[in-house]
Amino acid sequence: MTRAQLKEYLDAKVEQYNVPDFIPHDPIQIPHLFTEKKDIEIAGFLIATISWGNRKSIINNSHKLMELMDHAPSDFILNHEPSDLDRFNEFVHRTFNSEDCKTFIRSLQNIELQYGGLENAFAKAYQEKGQLQHAISRFKEIFFEVEHLQRTQKHVSDPLKNSSAKRINMFLRWMVRKDNAGVDFGIWDQIPMSALSLPLDVHTGNIARKLKMLKRKQNDGKAVAELDHFLRKLDATDPVKYDFALFGVGVFNDL
Repeated sequence: MTRAQLKEYLDAKVEQYNVPDFIPHDPIQIPHLFTEKKDIEIAGFLIATISWGNRKSIINNSHKLMELMDHAPSDFILNHEPSDLDRFNEFVHRTFNSEDCKTFIRSLQNIELQYGGLENAFAKAYQEKGQLQHAISRFKEIFFEVEHLQRTQKHVSDPLKNSSAKRINMFLRWMVRKDNAGVDFGIWDQIPMSALSLPLDVHTGNIARKLKMLKRKQNDGKAVAELDHFLRKLDATDPVKYDFALFGVGVFNDL
């Protein structure tokens, strides 16, 4: 199909899948439990971090994590004492273990105290680098300013090492994208929607290739850049809205 036909097709799929009915089937349901900005962004960051593998397991462990934080993630992050971290001793999601979890909690507290929160930390990195994938790499440096085990670094992706950074790009979509349908939150104002990159995974990558939007075979940082270039031609203001189209078509075999 022509680019105009492809845009018409994908825009229709965005309308079909970017709807509130999407929320109960996706990890985004967890930050939707909250109304305060700080709760939403902290819950969102932690849930995005463990969003890989079996969807049911992701959602179950996400609820468990919120329960361990007394269903008040912002208050817990800001006010926890070191002894409070003992409650996470049994927490594990795939390779994200209790020590990783404790490091993330300490780091999020450091980001709140030193940078004024996640939005400011990401915005500082974006202003320094001028390109969001480079900013994610800079954010990783900020995130690991706290004492940590080397192994924990693998849980924050680095696009400059050719990672697709799927989970961080998904988190940034949640926070930045102004969504009239009420799925994404759009509670951050310091990073423009136009800078966002698609959270590339197996499903969206396969569909993008079937639709001749992506040539690269690996789902890596270079593929994200290639898809970014294509999607910005379809909608320069809101390129990652097409994540809903590609995801929906992939999951529901709707092609």
